[in-house]
Amino acid sequence: MTSSTTHPLLTENPSLAIFTDLLSVPSPSGHEGGVAAKVRARLEALGYAHETDGAGNVLVRLAGQDANAPLLCLASHMDEIGFVVTSIEQDGALRVMRSGGLYPWKLGEGPVEVLGDRDSIIGVLAMGSTHTAARSSAIEWSDVRILTGLSPAELAAAGIRPGSPGVPTRQTVGPVIFGRTADPLVGAWTFDDRMGVVALLRLLTELKEHNLQPVRPTLIAFTVSEEVGGLGAKVVAHREQPETFIAVDGSPIPPGAPLEIDGRPGIWSKDRLAPYDARLLQDLLAAAERAGTQLQPVAFDSAASDASLVYAAGLTQRIACMGQVRENSHGYEVARVSVFENVVRTLVEFVITWRG
Repeated sequence: MTSSTTHPLLTENPSLAIFTDLLSVPSPSGHEGGVAAKVRARLEALGYAHETDGAGNVLVRLAGQDANAPLLCLASHMDEIGFVVTSIEQDGALRVMRSGGLYPWKLGEGPVEVLGDRDSIIGVLAMGSTHTAARSSAIEWSDVRILTGLSPAELAAAGIRPGSPGVPTRQTVGPVIFGRTADPLVGAWTFDDRMGVVALLRLLTELKEHNLQPVRPTLIAFTVSEEVGGLGAKVVAHREQPETFIAVDGSPIPPGAPLEIDGRPGIWSKDRLAPYDARLLQDLLAAAERAGTQLQPVAFDSAASDASLVYAAGLTQRIACMGQVRENSHGYEVARVSVFENVVRTLVEFVITWRG
């Protein structure tokens, strides 16, 4: 058994090494610049040309073996859930609202970082004393203040204002390796969706190192603001008009979902917005089998992805979503370490063989 935030796997496993690096910078929706810079640096080290559009999406264009085939887009979002300042009280405490699907009980009373226009500040979430009548309902953001220890003037000097975003402090986000040494688990504050970003970077690495080429012209998109409506993906799809759009994102495990944390990635068959393309799902299942793994199909009634958000807007014709299976969605998430390489192997096999 082992449990460590300095486990050798965090540097030796290629996916976890990139993940740890990306997790070191905050990336709330609308403020993805830190992660985008790290993505661009890795693309340049690999020798890939890239572009960044006006929305902040980072794009890589890959020529296809069949230059006339319809465009395939693989997308992972760079933003994370967080909160946004709504008002500043006279004692310098902050009132906030969620950005994306973050609930305060997922964070608890602990340190957070608020990103100002000129500087960031550390605060602590406060949810009131327990030395009072017992609560019978969940804590909501309206029950929460962020204690800053600073005056309104000092906060203004840092550029803290209504609209300033916040996230957990980087010292608290992990990752941590734990469980059986032979088949360990990894936990961290949201794999969603830095691990999708990692998967696409690893895909590009494998294509480059083994001189592989996708069958179809392929657009690799690292998108912004998925957690607040798939905004970056919609910009990309509107401009590029891909026939097929695949989101590389994780699969949460709501009650009753037939998913297991066993190294097999998940693949979505429907979510709250749309059914996913059945033929495309079958093709991805077959690619996973050829790559030596399996995918776990799942149907959601509340989740959504960049792919379904783009499809619901009428911006693409065929969609899929696949990625690691994770516990504790939109919290301190847990996945099997082996799942990440299985995602990469499936993606490589798919893009170099899929003709549609």
